[in-house]
Amino acid sequence: MKAPSRAAESHGLARGVVAIAPGLAWLPASRTLVAADAHLAYEDVIGGALPLWSTTEIVATLVLTAACVGAREIVFLGDIVHGAHMSEGAMRVVRDGLALVREHVAVTLVAGNHEGRSRAFKVLGETVEGCERDGWLLVHGDRPAVLGRPAIIGHLHPSLHLGGSANVPAFVACEALVVVPALTPYSPGLDLFSDDFAKAIGLWSVRRRDVHIVAATTERVFPFGSLVALHAALRGPATATPRDRPKRFVKRYLRPQQ
Repeated sequence: MKAPSRAAESHGLARGVVAIAPGLAWLPASRTLVAADAHLAYEDVIGGALPLWSTTEIVATLVLTAACVGAREIVFLGDIVHGAHMSEGAMRVVRDGLALVREHVAVTLVAGNHEGRSRAFKVLGETVEGCERDGWLLVHGDRPAVLGRPAIIGHLHPSLHLGGSANVPAFVACEALVVVPALTPYSPGLDLFSDDFAKAIGLWSVRRRDVHIVAATTERVFPFGSLVALHAALRGPATATPRDRPKRFVKRYLRPQQ
């Protein structure tokens, strides 16, 4: 199990997968960036009066990061938009944003639960249910696990909750599974110390004691080492992962659409 180490611009997560700021996974062999849970047009979908600042910010971040690492492709791991029902203006902002990204790199859109039954074709165009890069299966993570295959997923919005309202997005990783943090700035994330998180990764035959944690900010990643060791240092020993894995996991954030 990996031990804590100093903050850096990147940190190895698993075989051929690197964590980079601002919370993107990097597959250097295929020069692929993996982004999870952007929830574009969030402000419009929830009916708020705010401008779509998060969409513009996320697109700019992706374009800049792709240029910095020399990426050939960006794979969006589902929940690309917050919902399929949005105004014409918001659709235009999302389409223009994705078009800008495509001017720099190839784009693959993996469908997630927030795209809805239509998979938001009207807004996004073609999506896929999953893809494979560098020996890793890339899927959103909201559907039953494909056991026995190493996978990179999103969906869980993993986050270190450090007391009060303080939380930071984080990667969760072992050799069988990498969970990429959410790009959206609106989600408080799923507490890595919670039983809900233990149940969620249990669907992938992974236990809390198997994983290490790398927190991510806009400029650095922070390797915290073993989740269990970190939990013990902060709050005392973590409880054991339940033996019986649940049949499904329901995400509890980013209302009103689940």
